[in-house]
Amino acid sequence: MPFIKASRIHNGHRFVTEGSIIEITEDGTIINIHGSSHFTEQPVQEYKGIICPGFVNVHCHLELSHMHGVIGEGEGLVTFLQQVMLQRNNFSSEEKNAALQQALGRMKAAGTVAVGDIANTADTLEPRLAAAMHFHTFIESIGFTDDHAADRFLWPQKIYEQFAGQPSADYLLRQSIVPHAPYSVSPALFGLIDQHKSKSLVSIHNEETLAENEYYREKSGRMKELYDALHIDDAFFTPSGKTSLQTCMPYLSKDHPLILVHNTYMEEQDTDWLQGENREYYLCLCPNANWYIERRMPPIPLFLKKDMNICLGTDSLASNHQLSILAEIQTIKSHFPGIDIETLLRWGTLNGAKALQMEHIIGSLEAGKRPGIILIDEEEQIKVLY
Repeated sequence: MPFIKASRIHNGHRFVTEGSIIEITEDGTIINIHGSSHFTEQPVQEYKGIICPGFVNVHCHLELSHMHGVIGEGEGLVTFLQQVMLQRNNFSSEEKNAALQQALGRMKAAGTVAVGDIANTADTLEPRLAAAMHFHTFIESIGFTDDHAADRFLWPQKIYEQFAGQPSADYLLRQSIVPHAPYSVSPALFGLIDQHKSKSLVSIHNEETLAENEYYREKSGRMKELYDALHIDDAFFTPSGKTSLQTCMPYLSKDHPLILVHNTYMEEQDTDWLQGENREYYLCLCPNANWYIERRMPPIPLFLKKDMNICLGTDSLASNHQLSILAEIQTIKSHFPGIDIETLLRWGTLNGAKALQMEHIIGSLEAGKRPGIILIDEEEQIKVLY
């Protein structure tokens, strides 16, 4: 059995006692974490840096990997979404697949062991089977008007059935049908999503732009540009006077665990409302994508003050320069230097595993788990150990 140690070891929860030694099998299954005195005569491989469990990327759009560098930075979410719609299909199937495979390889090399991946197509169906990673595929439903909601729901149902028919003996491959965002899903479509599978894990883009809440409160702001581009007549829509979160989340039963993604413009009234809802939730932060699109960071000090459940994602290569959870941690640290690395590593490992309902096998260095073991060296580079 191998024995390894490092300058510091983060077990997913916290840093363990200095000098501790990890006992593992050859395939990376954790046997135990021991104090150094137990192994004075055992050969121990020692590393300089931080050893921690593999990272969990709770929100990614792998199927957009071919759009790396295509869309300019800092133009706002409405412009970004318009450009995605205009340009995502200007590539061959071969170009898309090559970019996706390259992105997966780099993600694994950056220490990622599990991903919550957004799908609008079946493009990632075969790649996820061959990736040797754990996946929860979130299949998006989109349709802002109630007209033809049942017809619109047929597409995500078809994609869901393709993913659900994909077995794997060694890795978790799960899927659920989810809403894209409040501004792109009608009440009728929310209802169909809610009823599809009880207690299914739901991920939704939340308050990623100021325009989202402006529209729900007053039917003003840039969201109208998006509807015009999509040829959507929004005459039916009556503003609620509340934020998008408080308006739309009641459409989903409380037995659905919830991952709210981005939360860039989330307000204190929303955090208080959410905590009073008595439902399971995680806030997934993708700071590099928020900066790429909106030149804004989410209000992380507010989330810490409210003791919110936080995990991390990367969004897509259309909105990011890499798919690295360590890069997200480094960005948070640069903007909010008061947040300690112990907390940030917990967000990137155990909290992500909990958000994706995979904490029984990954996310922490605990006996019986095979969570992946990575080293963050003294130059903050990743080396995958197991």
